[in-house]
Amino acid sequence: MNNWYEESFGEDYLLVYKHRDMQGAAVEVRKMIAWLELPGQSHVLDLCCGMGRHAMALAEAGFRVTGVDLSPVLLKKARASDPANRIRWIESDMRSLPCDETFIEGFDAVVNLFTSFGYFEEDEEQLKVLKQIRQALKPGGRFIIDYINARYTVDHLVFFSERKVGENAILETRRIQDGFVTKEIIVLGSGRPARRYRERIKLYSLDTLTDLLDEAGLAIDNVHGNYNEALYDDRLSPRMIMVGHRI
Repeated sequence: MNNWYEESFGEDYLLVYKHRDMQGAAVEVRKMIAWLELPGQSHVLDLCCGMGRHAMALAEAGFRVTGVDLSPVLLKKARASDPANRIRWIESDMRSLPCDETFIEGFDAVVNLFTSFGYFEEDEEQLKVLKQIRQALKPGGRFIIDYINARYTVDHLVFFSERKVGENAILETRRIQDGFVTKEIIVLGSGRPARRYRERIKLYSLDTLTDLLDEAGLAIDNVHGNYNEALYDDRLSPRMIMVGHRI
């Protein structure tokens, strides 16, 4: 049986998350550039780049960008949005990045966005991801990990929602169980049988993530609660956007 993250990032993912657009990514990237304090032409790794929205915005801003994702479907979409081949697109598991020299202290910054972390059952697996981020960074290199705020997620969980996207209905059921937030997704329409997917993210406090980052050789400098410069608040912030550096 495949893991959820090997099945959920296909053609229907593009439908479920169609509301995430390039314009929004450009606004978020402008914030990230200010937080990272990078000069032009810096080499940035977008780890778990998905369909490439942020990678493209980073390239538009003048950075040399590499996008890595496990999903061949999302990478195909990303490549289609990059006809000039400005970005290096690579299919890889985030726990085991390529061994070429680029991924050994080759990046000025690594960004991991919109909760592309916490996919795995064991803390040790998340730690592998953080160690790969450290290995990819140049000494003193910077990182951003944009993650859900666990307490806010629990307090504001929407247990069920339904919406229409074109001719399709998307039904989403959410629950908290055993330290994870799980979303069950059903897609109906397009003249096809119902398609079912699952997303499962481990809930971490900032203190626990700080300890994991420290164990991996990474340090947090600032934490933002959203992309509007709000400081992180454990109770009020929807997100936990950690900005830091390689130790």
